[in-house]
Amino acid sequence: MRYVPGMGDGYALTLSADEIQRYTMMAELARAAESELWDIAGLTTGAVVADVGCGPGGMFPALVSAIGPSGRLVGVDGTASTAAAAQALVDANGWTNVTTQTGQATDTGLEPGTFDVVMMRHVLAHNGPIEQEIVSHLATLLRPGGCVYLVDIDGTALRFLPYDEDADDLNNAYLRFHAARGNDLMVGLRLRDLVTTAGLEPVEYRGWYNIVNPPPGVRPPSWAARDEMVAAGIATADDLPRWDAALDRVGAKNPTIFASLFGVVGRRPA
Repeated sequence: MRYVPGMGDGYALTLSADEIQRYTMMAELARAAESELWDIAGLTTGAVVADVGCGPGGMFPALVSAIGPSGRLVGVDGTASTAAAAQALVDANGWTNVTTQTGQATDTGLEPGTFDVVMMRHVLAHNGPIEQEIVSHLATLLRPGGCVYLVDIDGTALRFLPYDEDADDLNNAYLRFHAARGNDLMVGLRLRDLVTTAGLEPVEYRGWYNIVNPPPGVRPPSWAARDEMVAAGIATADDLPRWDAALDRVGAKNPTIFASLFGVVGRRPA
């Protein structure tokens, strides 16, 4: 969710109430859509799990439910304030088997060879130049027989209905913004290659569409990155009210989002 090692808080999506709401919605969709993949990866009762790129802990409720009180969960995020938000969620829920810490995607600070499952969701698309370095590091954290579980996108396949020309322009600007940073918003298509190069056995690789009618107020990642896009010269200040109005128009019409996702389970040889 938020790593650009060496650039401080280089993640383009501003952490806000709207973003946290979007993370929560994504977590609910994930558990429903990916339950079989979670079982294959070993996200089951008693598992020791790392959620790398945990953001404010959006996946924690689903993960805690999956591993039960006998399991253990460690969340890692590259931004101290975001890791603190995740820890606040842990404290509020009284999860004694969950901890959080600050660490980079290529250097988490976690003990190598100790995890049953290492999960990473929607981080690689933000870190194109070092995506293989990230996955290779995650592989070192696994015990023999443990699994890395990656989920990421094909951002070029994102669609909204009803169609709005200005909303589509916002999404296209977001794609250009990431391309200028060297990021690959089609990285979901290459997840199997990444785990294979990291020395893991790809035991399952799937793609699916999440088809969602978002609750009022939830906006796409492209909107959260608007200030960064202006700063990078991809957009102008004049674009923002136009995009804002477009999202209001779409949001008033019970919109449907079609998001193309991919997941891979890569197992460390026993």
